[in-house]
Amino acid sequence: MENTNYVIGVDYGTDSVRSIIVNASNGTEICADIFYYPRWKVGAYCNPSINQFRQHPQDYIDGLEQTIINCVKKAGPEIAAAIKGIGVDTTGSSPVAVDQSGTPLALTPAFAENPNAMFVLWKDHTAVNEAAAINQHATKFPINYLQFVGGIYSSEWFWAKLLHILKVDAAVAEACYTWVEHCDWIPFLLTGKTNASEMKRSVCAAGHKGLWSADFGGYPPNEFFKQLDSLLDGHSTRLGTETYTSDTSAGYLSAQWAAKLGLSENVVVAVGAFDAHMGAVGGQIEPYHLSKVMGTSTCDMLVAPKVDMDNKLVRGICGQVDGSVIPGMIGLEAGQSAFGDSYAWFKNLISWPIDQLLNESESIDASTAEKLKQEISNKIIPTLSTQAAALPLNQNDPIALDWLNGRRTPDANQLLKSSISGLNLATDAPALFKAIVEGTCFGAKAIVDRFISEGVPIKGLIGLGGVAKRSPYIMQVMSDVMNMPIRIHKSEQTCALGAAMFAATAAQIHASVEIAMEAMGQGFETTYYPNTSNTEYYTKRMAKYQNLGSFIESN
Repeated sequence: MENTNYVIGVDYGTDSVRSIIVNASNGTEICADIFYYPRWKVGAYCNPSINQFRQHPQDYIDGLEQTIINCVKKAGPEIAAAIKGIGVDTTGSSPVAVDQSGTPLALTPAFAENPNAMFVLWKDHTAVNEAAAINQHATKFPINYLQFVGGIYSSEWFWAKLLHILKVDAAVAEACYTWVEHCDWIPFLLTGKTNASEMKRSVCAAGHKGLWSADFGGYPPNEFFKQLDSLLDGHSTRLGTETYTSDTSAGYLSAQWAAKLGLSENVVVAVGAFDAHMGAVGGQIEPYHLSKVMGTSTCDMLVAPKVDMDNKLVRGICGQVDGSVIPGMIGLEAGQSAFGDSYAWFKNLISWPIDQLLNESESIDASTAEKLKQEISNKIIPTLSTQAAALPLNQNDPIALDWLNGRRTPDANQLLKSSISGLNLATDAPALFKAIVEGTCFGAKAIVDRFISEGVPIKGLIGLGGVAKRSPYIMQVMSDVMNMPIRIHKSEQTCALGAAMFAATAAQIHASVEIAMEAMGQGFETTYYPNTSNTEYYTKRMAKYQNLGSFIESN
């Protein structure tokens, strides 16, 4: 025991935060705990009708404290004493306005119930007009400041969200000292710093969402933002010019947090990063193997040697950043704005009458109605999957676009809406579910096709996340549409495991992330292979998906 070191990986997802304690020598998960954000669960501070999705920082703090404390209790005092590092990943871009002390404004009395003072979640699309303004504005400059983010700035990202908040809320604009990504704030919080200028900003967040690049000497100059809108004057100068890879220490656990969590003040806190980037590391990403973190949305990560990417820019993706995934390599990001969310939408749609009518039923009591609703809810997607898999493949089946939450890549456009074509009176729920599954897989193939057309080969696929592990039908369709195998990683918590790998590296237990990946990686549990007899069917269907997409985008 005395020769074994342990680390904690903390993974902030859309609905919850998960913490795990891991043996740093072999990656064995000792224990885990999960906390569902209570305010988010009831839809507080959100308005889906205008694509507003906000999260209160207190949910993040409570979840951090509870999950780590519970893990430490489960692990016992001997393991707790041997914990050497904490790594953190979060969704992104999910920024927040903070004061000069680095405190999110929503944690101050004046802004406690103000959604504009809270974290603006990645899926918040209220800044579509500001993103469009940034895209138009960038064309006026001799330097292309969008060149490393695929040439198109998205409403899901840092500067568009900041500008929107500053425009719609004068009080927040007045109180906001700087704008901070969730993945940068949590390490800042844990290390007990009280000056926002001391915050170590992640190259992952800054490069992919914040327009930071070493080629620019940091962020675009203040004049770029001031000319866009005077409200942005000075904000870039308060971000600093340095960014850090996540194998770097953000500092040590503060005395306050050490006491609260039952840990030593010698615990190293690693610089944070986005969940998909750390998830790719936890899922043992390899050069040119597209790592697909499949949850509510997808984030598709790829790493390539710097020499291969010299002067090569990929259009329409979410950025290519040196060190954003594995230090020393170029990390490339793409993804879909709705993936698991597409299936959840359909599930909720067809569940609505059941939920409403059971609540009004005079035949069963309320407790039985709730149990029945839960039972039906749990069975809907598995049953639809079984029935959809049994359907014959017909070219005239309905075709669907995966743009229920806009399009992330290729070529970000969050104003786009989904569409379903080819419905008739014979279309039933399994047939429609089949169309939605195929649509998400066609959207995934559009990303692969873009990489390949831009000269970046895709040698294989790695599936990560809940959809990858629990949806054989969806993964088989994905393999068939892509016409390539998909390896599914063993770990249930690849994002948290990746965070733990970075913690082990920052704490100098392992000399590099690659060594940590080799020592702590859990390997793969299964591989889906394409059914070649379906290749022609999906090739033709992909063409229909593209034609429908072109029509919707044009009209």
